[in-house]
Amino acid sequence: MRAALLAAALGLSLAACQSAGPPPAPSPEQAPTGVTPNTFRMPTGSGCAGEVDRFQAVMDNDLSTGHTTKGVHTRVSAEIDTARKSCAAGNDAGATSQIRATRAKFGYPAG
Repeated sequence: MRAALLAAALGLSLAACQSAGPPPAPSPEQAPTGVTPNTFRMPTGSGCAGEVDRFQAVMDNDLSTGHTTKGVHTRVSAEIDTARKSCAAGNDAGATSQIRATRAKFGYPAG
C-alpha cells in the first residue's frame, strides 16, 4: 500500500513537469541579439538601384543585430549614398562598381 502511494505521488509530481506543447516563438522584437529576424526581406530590384538597396538593407540589418557599429554603418551608408546618386544620374556601371568597392573595403563578400 505504501509503495502504491509513493508511486502515485511520484507520478503526479512528474506530470506537473510536463508542458502542454512547445513554447511559442519569440516575436521579432524579442529575437536574440545577433540574429536576423524572420521578418527581414532582402529588397528586390535590378541594376544599380537593386544593388544599392540590397547593400543598404544588409548594413541596416547588421547594425540592428549588433554585427557592426553605428560609426561603421554611418561611413558605409555615406558610400552607399554616393553610389545611389551615381545610379540616379544614370551611371549604372559606376554605381555598381562603387558598391563592389565599398563591400570589399569593409569586408563584405560580393553580393
